[in-house]
Amino acid sequence: MRRPYAFQRAVVVTPIQFEPLSGVAMSPPPAVAAVRPFELACPRLDAERVGNGATPGVWHFDAGLPGRHVLLTALIHGNELCGAWALKDALAAGLRPRRGKLTLAFCNLAAFDRFDPLNYAPARFVDEDMNRVWSADKLASPDTQERRRARALLPWVEQADWLLDFHSMSNADEPLQLTGTQPRNIELALKLGNPAHLVADAGHAAGVRLRDYGRFGAEGENGTRSLLIECGFHGAPTVARDILARFLLEAGTLAADDIPPGWLADAAPRQRALRVTHAVAARSADFRFAQPWQGLERIARAGTVIGWSDGEPVATPYDDCVLIMPSLANLRPGVTVVRLAQPI
Repeated sequence: MRRPYAFQRAVVVTPIQFEPLSGVAMSPPPAVAAVRPFELACPRLDAERVGNGATPGVWHFDAGLPGRHVLLTALIHGNELCGAWALKDALAAGLRPRRGKLTLAFCNLAAFDRFDPLNYAPARFVDEDMNRVWSADKLASPDTQERRRARALLPWVEQADWLLDFHSMSNADEPLQLTGTQPRNIELALKLGNPAHLVADAGHAAGVRLRDYGRFGAEGENGTRSLLIECGFHGAPTVARDILARFLLEAGTLAADDIPPGWLADAAPRQRALRVTHAVAARSADFRFAQPWQGLERIARAGTVIGWSDGEPVATPYDDCVLIMPSLANLRPGVTVVRLAQPI
């Protein structure tokens, strides 16, 4: 008898026993190769990649008055363009801080330079995922393009008080605000009023994200805030501009009349917060989902098979389990393919 899939709880692998529901097919479906067309035009960043200081791709502005240092980051993944458009538009609109400091960073430009709208997955990174390198041990070994670039950006990250990191997803349309587990970030996400879905997650076993680096990942109130906005499917500039504007207003960086017309969208009628309890990581490239999950599906019964890892069934560990960001777009050993969550 095959053992059940071992879930990751935060970053610790914990075996969970289950009884599959009767009538659920137990054989993996065949692989289906399908790439969703990219809908957002690739921005020209000839001017933006220069920056206005010593670090290419970084734009820094100081109001000369006390206030927070806010850092906005885009292109941590080179094929996630919505944040690059938002930062490009912010520069074109002449947005400058009323108080404190504002830094805009176009991060993985080397990966971005590989972007092909007909085959966009390889532009995610050059050598390794840049959103898994933000730990002392990896930054101390700059043997990949992403680690070297992270080290170049590190002074800006360490100076910042508030961080907003822009991302997008390979198959989901609904934007998600990833807050981490810190109450201060969940509180901020609720104050912003958008998007409708907030996800409190503890990160990845494969490495530390930018949002969780250093002070940003510390528990307790330390004056920092850090959010990762998933703007929906690759190509949602309206979501990115709305969240950028709301974030800078809440930080006190901008005043309401600084926001360009049309940037602020209507606030969500209701926000829902979900806490990730388990992460499903692929053991190999042999992972299949039972259905073409899009994300935010609520699975009513514990034990429902949602996929197979190396032919072994992966099932929901509790009733009313919500699927977060299911994706096989970057499938390889150790990659998180779906997270499991429940309402907070």
